[in-house]
Amino acid sequence: MTSTGRRIRKRKLKAEINVVPYIDVMLVLLIIFMVTAPLLNLGVDVSLPQVAAATVEQPKQQVVVQVGADGALSLIQRDEQGDTSKLALDEEELIARVAAFRANNSDLVVFVAGDGAVRYDAVLRVLQRLRTEARVDKATLLTKSPEPPAR
Repeated sequence: MTSTGRRIRKRKLKAEINVVPYIDVMLVLLIIFMVTAPLLNLGVDVSLPQVAAATVEQPKQQVVVQVGADGALSLIQRDEQGDTSKLALDEEELIARVAAFRANNSDLVVFVAGDGAVRYDAVLRVLQRLRTEARVDKATLLTKSPEPPAR
């Protein structure tokens, strides 16, 4: 014992991390991100239409212009009775026939079905000629719904 009667105590090491500086840094970064986030809005304000999802009514007379993988054009027509006919035509004959159909029916809907291997500009050229030369107001691309994945 010492002369004063006190025991000598050993100091224990603290194994703690002081997290106060990390919290300060985190709060400063949070404030910076909160201030700069509204300034980073690069989008364009667009008012999108809202539509109820409804099935598209199929017209009684359907005209489908098919653009094959090699660029060959075919006219597929279904009449009111459900009979289907397919004719292989060149571009001028095709436009003339669709124009004749359009003269008989002003509400004619023409679907353009382009093969996946055909060039995009070939399909758009046919679509544009149908709208301008054949004067078809309702000419649209025909698409296929993706198949659900197999389970």
